[in-house]
Amino acid sequence: MTEEKKTPCEAVEASESTNFIHTYINEDIAEGGQFQGMTVHTRFPPEPNGYLHIGHCKALVIDFGTAEKYHGMCNLRMDDTNPTKEDVEFVDAIQQDIHWLGFDWDDRFYYASDYFEKMYQCAEELIRNGLAYVCELTPEQFKECRGSIGVPATSPYRDRPMEESLDLFRRMRSGEFPNGAMTLRAKIDLSSGNFNMRDPVIYRINHMHHHRQGDTWCIYPMYDFAHPIEDALEGITHSLCSLEFEDHRPLYNWVVEHCDVPAKPRQIEFARLGIDHTVMSKRKLRALVEGGKVSGWDDPRMPTLCGLRRRGYTPVAIRNFCERIGVAKAASVVEYSFLEHCLREDLNDHAQRVMAVLRPVKLTITNYPEGQVEEFQVENNPNDPEAGTRTVTFSRNLYVEADDFLETPIPKYKRLYPDGPECRLKGTYLIKCTGCVKDEAGNVTEILATYDPDSRGGNPADGRKVKGATIHWVDAGNCADAEIRLYDNLFSDADPDGGEKDFMECLNPDSLEVLTDCKVEKALEQVAAAFDGQENRTGINAPTFQFMRVGYFCLDNRDSRADHLVFNRSVSLKDSFKK
Repeated sequence: MTEEKKTPCEAVEASESTNFIHTYINEDIAEGGQFQGMTVHTRFPPEPNGYLHIGHCKALVIDFGTAEKYHGMCNLRMDDTNPTKEDVEFVDAIQQDIHWLGFDWDDRFYYASDYFEKMYQCAEELIRNGLAYVCELTPEQFKECRGSIGVPATSPYRDRPMEESLDLFRRMRSGEFPNGAMTLRAKIDLSSGNFNMRDPVIYRINHMHHHRQGDTWCIYPMYDFAHPIEDALEGITHSLCSLEFEDHRPLYNWVVEHCDVPAKPRQIEFARLGIDHTVMSKRKLRALVEGGKVSGWDDPRMPTLCGLRRRGYTPVAIRNFCERIGVAKAASVVEYSFLEHCLREDLNDHAQRVMAVLRPVKLTITNYPEGQVEEFQVENNPNDPEAGTRTVTFSRNLYVEADDFLETPIPKYKRLYPDGPECRLKGTYLIKCTGCVKDEAGNVTEILATYDPDSRGGNPADGRKVKGATIHWVDAGNCADAEIRLYDNLFSDADPDGGEKDFMECLNPDSLEVLTDCKVEKALEQVAAAFDGQENRTGINAPTFQFMRVGYFCLDNRDSRADHLVFNRSVSLKDSFKK
């Protein structure tokens, strides 16, 4: 059966969600609108000078999601107009992250640098039309001549003859002048109340190798000049961008109006995503990486998509997060706990349950036959009956969590302590603590208990009430060792970017705790072995589990191996988000 195609208007009627961007688009594609009868066409234009982070993800979901809503198209364009920090590594990573989130651009993948020649032609056209001139003010002089509110800017080169500016601009291109010697400025309005319109620089000299163009160019267009031309050349109808470009919109429109381009896109701005306890400046994220404060761009504490993926975040959770926070004009800060809430919702439905003991202490069931091993069937996910069960072994010697035992219990403590209440060992038997063994330093090295043979499955034969807690465990004779990494917020300050703060001084010294010699179910070695064979391990989600009573954990997609299990805590079981 072929898919029924819908007009843009029909697509809107079929979609439930809407926001102010959709309202504008509805007006534009309606009868009499500027894009009546046209296909909605958006673009996502990341600069390849770093890895995508959760803030980019909001823009990404808006750009690609809007195209999906209207059965339109969305281009992926690398905004590589500044060669200073750009690299093919970032180009590849950006594509990988977008595909991981579930979006595609088909054959609509572009580089801004492919339009350099057309941009240059547009610049010459502006010069010939008396709308641009070569300026020789130094950066310091430029600031001095910028003016202020009520005081116009100035430039002694504004009335330079067209022929002279054209000659100098061509010589700038040929590499005759050093960096900073000259710029090309648009001739708009030096007295404008919008400082972006005060004859803005549209080209600067930069003798630097470009990751795609090599050494072909030594002059590069400024973003405010390049971006509208790129949009127009690609036939973009709606250029959706973050709120800081609102004051740049008059310049965007001016460039489109005065350059020979085939389309006139409409720019619409939305508020950027802010999340507490993090920073989302690529410059600051780069400083964390280069300063060794984190292990790399994919450190699970980083807000980058590759870092979130390594921590165990799923595309569903991230897209749900971006869609549920909505699209607004006013800037706001979202609690990081809401992002965790979205992940917890997804994993609760889909993650397999297993047992893992992070801080193990030996539990010996003294009346259980030595050498005997039993098998039990344990459910994989109580929320998904189709997930089935798995087999776990049970014997005289087990491991449990150290904090599931107290020699001297505190009030309302319902776990193991000498002569305490009966407790359930998950899925197996009832046990009762009888004592413990200590080393010379007084540390508990072994817990002693007895079990009720008639309580198989955790239910006493006589129906008596069990007052103690249910405790998870692993079989000491059939388990695997694991390294487990417990992650917390990278910053202890909720607003590390605020005021005059040095964000580096806001780092949380307890953002990572590494536990070794943890004990997990033996079957996880097989899961790790299968994951070892996956291609591009860092580009896909590693298997994720709920460690019962502990939290959600995933295999580390970089360091874990079948012979060295490494798990990252994705999120705790407790939901701190206030709904």
